[in-house]
Amino acid sequence: MFEPVIAPSGTLLGLLQRGRGDGTLHALTAPRHEALAALDQCVLSDPRHDWQVENRSLYYARLYLDLHGELGEIERHLFAPEDLLDTDESRTGLALAVLGHLASYGRRDALELLRRYAAFGGNWAWALDELALRDDDASLRALAEPVLARFPADAEGSAELAAAVRDAFEPRPWRLWADDPRPHVGARVRAAQETGAFDRWQRQLRPSGPRPGWSVRAVFDWADEGSERGAARYVPAARCLAAVAGPEDRPEILAAARAGTDGARCTALRHLADTHDPQALDLVEAAVDSPSRTVVDAAVDVFERMRSVAAVERARQWAGRPDALGAAAARVLACRGGTRDRDAVLAALRDSVRADGPDGPTLWQLVDGAGRLGIACAAPVLRHIYRETASSHLRGHAARALAATDASFASGFAVECLWDCEESTREVAARHAETGDSRVVEQLRRLAADPAEEAEVQTAVRSRIGPDAPAV
Repeated sequence: MFEPVIAPSGTLLGLLQRGRGDGTLHALTAPRHEALAALDQCVLSDPRHDWQVENRSLYYARLYLDLHGELGEIERHLFAPEDLLDTDESRTGLALAVLGHLASYGRRDALELLRRYAAFGGNWAWALDELALRDDDASLRALAEPVLARFPADAEGSAELAAAVRDAFEPRPWRLWADDPRPHVGARVRAAQETGAFDRWQRQLRPSGPRPGWSVRAVFDWADEGSERGAARYVPAARCLAAVAGPEDRPEILAAARAGTDGARCTALRHLADTHDPQALDLVEAAVDSPSRTVVDAAVDVFERMRSVAAVERARQWAGRPDALGAAAARVLACRGGTRDRDAVLAALRDSVRADGPDGPTLWQLVDGAGRLGIACAAPVLRHIYRETASSHLRGHAARALAATDASFASGFAVECLWDCEESTREVAARHAETGDSRVVEQLRRLAADPAEEAEVQTAVRSRIGPDAPAV
């Protein structure tokens, strides 16, 4: 998947791509054709950097409802010739998820489009999962033949069908089809279910990796083998090492942590940190000077996992270093430091934004730390991150930090957060947004009545407008 191109945050398209509440508010006041064009562009070209942690589908579906938007552009996108050539789920996944939410809201056209795509589209499995949550039994049974027709009645087709049944996210359609009395449907699906179950059983009987009775050297060799193939195994290898290593093996482990090959050195560092070895911190510091990027990254990761008082004290010594260990030390202080560490965390937050922008990979812990430590001086930086980041997940972290550091949050960003694409951000807004604004009261009531809204958000809303809450 190509890296998405995000429009400036001050434009309607940029706001909608980011999933900001202001995107919805601006779209509802913009000319309808412009708002729908921007909305279609977002849905047809997924703007998320990481679809596994960022939400957009419910946000876009609600806006389609508010704008009474037609689905013609989505239909053309789903059934374009590229659908037969581009098998990447990212091309159609967001559009199908939006249709699923629209179907839940009673949009019949969205439901019919999902059914047709499940029968004839390339990413049919995703559409079938959406229908499994929303469609009736009769309509799902009607899809059995067109779906099964995708799999030839030979050995290869049967294997592909078994894999599809085994990997289905929602099993409901397959269970319905397994009960079908027609041999070419029910019997075939039942056979695929049995094959998938047998495949899982075989994999459990033939596990790969370490075996009981391994030595410390064997664990190191296994880690090195993975490192040579580009597969980092030091985390599972360290767990194996904990099972096979005894006190007599400590000299060998220390030697590997000082100057071992990449896989062995990373494994030894992780093991020593997990067992609170007194030399672990010194060895981490030495490993950061290694010419191997693999070792440096592992050393930083190992250090950030350490929870001891000694690790926090060492972080205070390292926080000013201009290298990866100095940056990691600031993150450790953000997560586990005290009020005395506010200046170090604030400096690291500012440096990270200057160096890497509002989407820097090290911002998450620093943003959380600014909120946890109540660093009021960090509010301007947090506002900048909130406005500019393309990650709705990071924006949610910034909103929580602002709630703890910015006195203007309740009357400012908290209001637009009620329309945010992330449920955790809407929850923060529901707890903090000032109700003097009539839009806030109306949106709180809408969220409380919306069956698609998350339970945590509705709980927060009820704490504001429930029978025991202050009047709004």
